[in-house]
Amino acid sequence: MNMDTKHHNGSVLAPDRAKTKLPRLFKVILFNDDYTTMDFVIEVLQRFFSINRERALQIMLKVHNEGSAVCGVYSRDVAETKVAHVIEFAQQHGHPLRCGMEED
Repeated sequence: MNMDTKHHNGSVLAPDRAKTKLPRLFKVILFNDDYTTMDFVIEVLQRFFSINRERALQIMLKVHNEGSAVCGVYSRDVAETKVAHVIEFAQQHGHPLRCGMEED
């Protein structure tokens, strides 16, 4: 009887596992503007995305040279929170830094 229970439990769980989908992921993107300083963008990358200074410098230069760059990829809730925090922080410091997200 115990073996039947284990087998029954295994076959009941298997279809559930097959149906489970990974959460959609979203890229958080910074956009270039003519007013936000490079140092401020580096600070944002370090503060909100836990990126070291060297990598933050590389991403900042990509934003500057190419118009935008991905800062990280997160679940929807985390991405929305990071975008809101970056925009709020930029506004508090008088910068028009734009930050957005798109599905990965």
